[in-house]
Amino acid sequence: MEVRSTYKYARISPFKVREVTREIQGLPVSAALDLLAFTPKKAAFLIGKTLKSAIANAENNANLKPDGLVVKEATVGEGPTLKRIMARARGSASRILKRTSHIRIVLSDEIVIETRETRRAKRKAEEKAAKSTSTGEASTETKPRPKKKAANKK
Repeated sequence: MEVRSTYKYARISPFKVREVTREIQGLPVSAALDLLAFTPKKAAFLIGKTLKSAIANAENNANLKPDGLVVKEATVGEGPTLKRIMARARGSASRILKRTSHIRIVLSDEIVIETRETRRAKRKAEEKAAKSTSTGEASTETKPRPKKKAANKK
């Protein structure tokens, strides 16, 4: 069963948050909380809040134990951008973009854990299979060309 939690309008750039969410994806909940506790970034604190909320949702709404939960998906979407102006030289102004993000965490009680390494290995295996099939097809399709006869020289 899947349980989700969303933190909307977090006042941090999605680019900064994605760096941390990539690290916890596929980890058991206890390991993800430990990792976030020792990550010295603002994003880690915000993701930790969202993860704790997802765990509470799993316990109270779905009657799941937090011991068997795994972070199935941790995604960050872009929220609305606040546009501000900063005064510059000669009466001009420049724009300041204050970005927001929507942090979404999905927990699952399934045992399938897919980490970055397993995804990378799976991708390499797929590429290798694609190469072998494409080279096998190319060898059967191409036929050897008949050699041209040499012209008689006079």
